[in-house]
Amino acid sequence: MNALSIMLTVLLAVLLGTPAATGQTPAQSGSASQPAAGERAKPHPAPAQSTHAQGTHAQGSGGQGTPAGKAPSAPVVTASPNAHALKPAPARQGAAARSAEPAEPARAAAVAEPPKGTAAEPQKGATAEPPKGGMTGLPLPRWASLKSDEVNLRKGPGTRYPIEWVYRRHDLPVQIEREYEVWRLVEDQDGVKGWVHQANLTGRRSFVVKGSERTLRRAASEDSAVVARLHPGVVGRLRACEAHAAWCEVQVGDYRGWLKRDDIFGVYPGEAVN
Repeated sequence: MNALSIMLTVLLAVLLGTPAATGQTPAQSGSASQPAAGERAKPHPAPAQSTHAQGTHAQGSGGQGTPAGKAPSAPVVTASPNAHALKPAPARQGAAARSAEPAEPARAAAVAEPPKGTAAEPQKGATAEPPKGGMTGLPLPRWASLKSDEVNLRKGPGTRYPIEWVYRRHDLPVQIEREYEVWRLVEDQDGVKGWVHQANLTGRRSFVVKGSERTLRRAASEDSAVVARLHPGVVGRLRACEAHAAWCEVQVGDYRGWLKRDDIFGVYPGEAVN
């Protein structure tokens, strides 16, 4: 009778899930206790985050990580993919070709060549000075730059003369050699000469990189840090050159620094530019 009572007690304890019946605690049995009614369950703590900083690589111009201990390469500035000047299309030799320049003043007859006395001649015995333009009184030759991205270079000083080239580069430097009324005889970096209307020129000083790739430096020294590398044909602003100095301060887009005078077209040897 006692054995039967014990067996019934054990069976009842198993059916009711009483811990005491199995002799195990909830933690030992592997089952988690359930929250009582009306009690908010506590979330499991999140795993600890590592506070070790993640290493990063500076991105160079090629998008590749720069190896540790190696300085990033200097940016490279390339010239415009379009040519500085193009031959005009045959259709542009008509009235449409004159859209890039103002109308010239009326004259009684066409002038094949301007008269030779367009520059003021120095008086005999006077101190020699650079010749000056008969229309402006400014020195000849002198520097100028193109005012727009479409400038006609003509064979003669007038719209009646054919267009030899159409310049497509704003700020391209040219050298003014002669003046005739509103026309200027200019020469570009390739030695090409022709006549341009004065309205398409500005006195703002610019330069174009010549020869091979040139290094723009932070100061006027070969040992100075490299700001950028400039390809031939790159056009920029000429900011300053001291008289007879070997270096000139220039700017190309957002890059500002120093270039050697001999590496650019747009400044005379020994000339001071302020």
